[in-house]
Amino acid sequence: MTDNDVRDDAENRLPDSEQEWRVRLTPEEFRVLRQAGTERPWTGEYVDTTTPGLYRCRACGAELFSSDTKFDSHCGWPSFDQALPGAIRYLEDRSLGMVRIEVRCATCDSHLGHRFDGEGFTPTNARYCINSVSMRLDPAKT
Repeated sequence: MTDNDVRDDAENRLPDSEQEWRVRLTPEEFRVLRQAGTERPWTGEYVDTTTPGLYRCRACGAELFSSDTKFDSHCGWPSFDQALPGAIRYLEDRSLGMVRIEVRCATCDSHLGHRFDGEGFTPTNARYCINSVSMRLDPAKT
């Protein structure tokens, strides 16, 4: 094993504590990803993005959504009608006095946003409303 291999393992290892996450993430990323925060509507870098590619978890790099499933729901956050298989963990969220479905990265358990069902925007009848700060777009190679 070389020094580069040791460095790569350390960079790819998921943090064991919230303090380690604080070191790895910016304050805004930490607030959204690790404390289930929400960025203000219409402020995220991916709200209007139409670039083809894969959206990955900003905390761990796991693949979450394909740009093929992104659509404009006019809600102020990037919206997708389906996640990649096995990418998301779902939790019931009653924090605002209503029942919502929180979506978290299945790999690192970071908060991404919420899923809303039954709105009729797409054939899947689902809207994943995701914080831009919780993702990174990996553009398709052309």
